[in-house]
Amino acid sequence: MARLLVVQNHRGGGPGRFGDWLAAGGVSLDVVHAYAGAAVPRRTAHDGVLVLGGGYLPDDDVRAPWLVPTRALVADALERGAPVFGICLGGQLLAQVAGGTVRGGHGEPEVGSTPLTLRSEAGADPLFAGLPERVTAIEHHRDAVTALPPGAAWLMASEQCPYQAFRVGERAWGVQFHPEAGADRVGSWDAGRLRARGLDPVALTRRAELDEPASEAVWREVAGRFAAVVVGS
Repeated sequence: MARLLVVQNHRGGGPGRFGDWLAAGGVSLDVVHAYAGAAVPRRTAHDGVLVLGGGYLPDDDVRAPWLVPTRALVADALERGAPVFGICLGGQLLAQVAGGTVRGGHGEPEVGSTPLTLRSEAGADPLFAGLPERVTAIEHHRDAVTALPPGAAWLMASEQCPYQAFRVGERAWGVQFHPEAGADRVGSWDAGRLRARGLDPVALTRRAELDEPASEAVWREVAGRFAAVVVGS
């Protein structure tokens, strides 16, 4: 099987269903629990790299010192043309490494199942071509990519956060949303904290449950396509 190195940045942020779909596509996942002190290599012989989300900025090296080797790992993968997929923090990190800009606390936060729009540039993309024009995904962020890397393909947008998905070069993708998370993730969030922010946790969970059948099918397809890229690398 093809092998994918996965960097996990916080305890509750594993590869989830996205990892299951990758495995179904013939990809073996080696997860590095960086948040728990496992060493992240600066380069790897794996066939590709997956960087997951976490409550940090891509250069938050004081709180998350493993981000230093993670940036080097992604830079090395880009240099050698290895497949990369970055989710939330991972997508922001890919953008920054490739020359884009990320800002903390930028704009309005997105929490829960969020509508996304496919852009015309996605029509030629190996992962996003042919997806529905409108789809939803789980989000929980305020930090955001504010400028894409030079030459990046801009693939998806939302009302509050323009740069929801992009591609760097031919085989590196970053997304702001969480394709690995379903409605159960929303239901696990701290209800008190959500209410303190003026959000209704019951309504958020219900919206995610209603959206899940359609969105799950889309992100399963994207995972399968990325698996095919990794297997073919």
